[in-house]
Amino acid sequence: MKQQARRTAVFTRRALLMMAGQTAALSYLGFRLYRVQVEEGARYATLAENNRVSTRLLAAPRGRIVDRFGEVVAGNTPHWRALLLAEETTDVPATLRAFASLVPLSEADLARIDRERKQQRRFIPVLVRDFLSWDEMAKIEVHAPDLAGILVDVGTTRHYPLGPDLAHVVGYVAPPGDSEVGDDPVLALPGVRIGRAGVEKFHEDDLRGEAGQVQMEVNSVGRVIRELNRTESTQGDEVTLTLDAELQKAVITHLGDESASAVVMDCTNGEVLAMATHPSFDPSLFDSGVSQAQWVEWTSSKQTPLINKATAGVYPPGSTFKMCVGLAALASGALGPEDHIFCPGYIDLGNTRFHCWKKGGHGTLDMKGGLKHSCDVFFYDAARRAGIDAVAAMANQFGLGLDPAIDLPGARRGLIPTAEWRARHRRHWNAGDTVVSGIGQGVIQATPLQLATYVSRIATGRAVQPHVTRLIGGDPMPGAAPGDWPVMDIPEAHLELVRAGMFAVVNDVGGTAPHARLGLPGVALAGKTGSSQVRRVSRWAREHGHFNSAQLPWEFRPHALFVCFAPYDAPRYAAAVVVEHGNAGADVAAPLARDIMRDVIERDPARRNVAPGQAVAMSAQAAGP
Repeated sequence: MKQQARRTAVFTRRALLMMAGQTAALSYLGFRLYRVQVEEGARYATLAENNRVSTRLLAAPRGRIVDRFGEVVAGNTPHWRALLLAEETTDVPATLRAFASLVPLSEADLARIDRERKQQRRFIPVLVRDFLSWDEMAKIEVHAPDLAGILVDVGTTRHYPLGPDLAHVVGYVAPPGDSEVGDDPVLALPGVRIGRAGVEKFHEDDLRGEAGQVQMEVNSVGRVIRELNRTESTQGDEVTLTLDAELQKAVITHLGDESASAVVMDCTNGEVLAMATHPSFDPSLFDSGVSQAQWVEWTSSKQTPLINKATAGVYPPGSTFKMCVGLAALASGALGPEDHIFCPGYIDLGNTRFHCWKKGGHGTLDMKGGLKHSCDVFFYDAARRAGIDAVAAMANQFGLGLDPAIDLPGARRGLIPTAEWRARHRRHWNAGDTVVSGIGQGVIQATPLQLATYVSRIATGRAVQPHVTRLIGGDPMPGAAPGDWPVMDIPEAHLELVRAGMFAVVNDVGGTAPHARLGLPGVALAGKTGSSQVRRVSRWAREHGHFNSAQLPWEFRPHALFVCFAPYDAPRYAAAVVVEHGNAGADVAAPLARDIMRDVIERDPARRNVAPGQAVAMSAQAAGP
């Protein structure tokens, strides 16, 4: 009996201990359940929802770029592409092998796909092949059952209707690099392109647009079940340029096979109407990928087709700089409007002789005559009298040696030297340096864009600033409204004097550029020739007639330049033409400028008032089916 009682007591204690343990466990579970469902219910509900719903970004179509009349110069065209959804296949390598048997994949393609697949979650698509042909797309669709995880999608290709004709201004797009993608999920999307040059790069933020998103319900392994919600992307802003596409094509045609650049401006408001560089390149190749052979061809060419010569090509301005030197001499009082200088064909400074281009000299000339005959001795002496700092100050007023502040990347400022600039380089500025600067040689450098701005300011007397953007999304670009530009701090009488000299260059008997006469009734052009040496000519070779630049190798010949404005009595258009190693500005650059300005005057793009839609319709009609 006692033994039975002891057994009962032991069982009771064990039962109580077990009950206490169960009670404690149930109490803890209840407490945790209360914490999860009541105190932290909202948090876990959010996590559950995030696991159920997957949000994917939708790339925005890139904004169009159009010319001043609405003609598209950069747009989008659809194309087929193949994407890989890794979460929809159990064997990615096998899928890629099957795909490659239909559409070839290079080792570089496979390496890129493998890298991107490992960097991203399995349900984020990876680009397999872009720019599929119709036949390639059809093959993929026919064999779809054997290509688990492969999806044919529609992407967009950047299309440049003018191709090389406007490549340097419009620029091009290309895939972003890994460092550019960073933490930006939009840039990681398949097929996304960013601007790399020209307007495409300068207005990247405006053209890119805003990404959309789609919410998908997914299961526990990330497989899509259904679409819950979609917010479409917003296309980037349309950028309207100041350029006239038809005029641009005409200018390119005039340049022909020359390695050259030309800029045409509305000199009343700074709008760039044409900016041509030859040779050029096909910008669409950067979207689809440039071959190694093509890249080597571009970068090894002496004519540098990838460089926008209008904004980044720097050249000694040669005799086109003489108007600036004359104005500096007038402003400093070193010369008066009626003063004359005698040219015997040379000027001696110490033991150095500086020659005029005319061996026998020009005799006695005033400022107008000095410009008309492009007398080197006249402007050697004018620069010597004024001094380099006065010349530099005047050049800066005309935008030379300064940042052109144009709405394009990579524009260079050229170089206008001063005594202080030379001192910073631990060298002394001497009188001979000033003399050669008087004819735009020495270390002076300017771009064709700067020369067009320079002659625009001479023509109008206003500090016009060049720009290539008219509208962004239909609104005027900030800081580029035409408006009235400030009047320059130069006496109008001085400007009239150099304008008269430029008129005489083209229209008077004995001027250096008779080939530049427009031949249009009631319209006269004023201009200035220039020929800038790229190598020194010895005194002995010059005096003994052993120098003939036309017989030199191409890269050693002088550059040919011409700057001009028209109409003379009511300036509206200005132009600068630079032909690399073209030898003589009067024989090469002046006729080119004449032909270009004829087209400009006849088209009169600054005054044409054609609705954008009408302009595009007319262009399409002219192009035919």
